Parts: sequence; structure tokens; C-alpha cells
Amino acid sequence: MITLLARLQPKFIYVLRIAVFIVMGWIGGLKAFQYEADGIVPFVANSPLMSFFYDHPDQYQEHKNKEGEHVPANIEWHLGNGTYTFSYFLGAFIVFLGFLNLLGIWFKEVGLIAGLLTVGMSLVTLSFLITTPEAYVPNLGGENFGFPYLSGAGRLVIKDVIMLGAGLVLASESAAQFVSGPTPKTY
Repeated sequence: MITLLARLQPKFIYVLRIAVFIVMGWIGGLKAFQYEADGIVPFVANSPLMSFFYDHPDQYQEHKNKEGEHVPANIEWHLGNGTYTFSYFLGAFIVFLGFLNLLGIWFKEVGLIAGLLTVGMSLVTLSFLITTPEAYVPNLGGENFGFPYLSGAGRLVIKDVIMLGAGLVLASESAAQFVSGPTPKTY
């Protein structure tokens, strides 16, 4: 079993590329829907790297929609704020990045770039743990709040540590092909 796993390791890199493609394609595709665009507002509005994409990032708290909620006045505000436009472009970028990771199976140059971009994306996403108050359980009278108690939003973000690791593995696998040539086929 150990020998088989060792021999299949190059194939598992393909599985990792496909997995990253699926996650990015799905999550990126969901950015075209109002509920997903609403869900990223606290992250973007509080980020020093991204808040400039919104017209009024400091006003988001007054216009938050709960997941799946349809409040026409809030939706109208988000239309004017650039919330949905930004989400569409972000989603398209994430889907594109997913495709690049998939193409890394066949093109080492593309795989290297995709892996490095995935690392960069993950670092930006993980920065939300520092910049977004909603990443931690609020003080609503319970004894477990603030750091290190991750809220649902924080638990969503912390999973990007895995995407960071995947990006590093995929970039290094492509880089190794530049150094030693393609991984030999094993059957």
C-alpha cells in the first residue's frame, strides 16, 4: 500500500489541481448571485486592500442582508455601492484562476502562475481574519467571543489555509518541471 501511494503521488497532484478547479469554479460562480455578493461585503468593506472597490464601504453595516434575505432597499443600496459589480468581477477572476490551475496539468508555465496566484489570493483572504470584525463571535452575553472564537464567516476564511497549501504544492510541482523536466508517467 505504501509503495502504491508513493507511485501514485504524481497522479494525486492532478487530483489536487482538479479539486482546486472545482472549488474555485463553484465559489467563483456563486459570486454572480445576490446572496453570495452580500456575504462578502464585510470582508471587502473592512479590507485595506479591497475596500476601495466599494463606493461606501463604511456604510455596509446599515445595509447588510442575512444569507438568502431579499430586502429591496438593501439591494438597491448595494447596486449603488458597487457590491454586485465587484462580486461579478471577483467571481469571474476566481473561475478563471480555477481554470488556470486545471490547465496546469498540461502546461507547466500556466500551472506555476496559477499556483502563485492561488497563494496570493489565499493570503488576501486570510488577511480578513485580521481586518474583519465579523470573523469572530460577537459579545452577545456568552462567555466565548472575540479571538480565537471564529464565527461562521471566520470558519469560512480559515479554510483558505488549505488553499494556500494547495497553491504552494501546485506552484512547486510546476517549478520542479522546469528544473528536472516533466514527472515520469507511472502506471
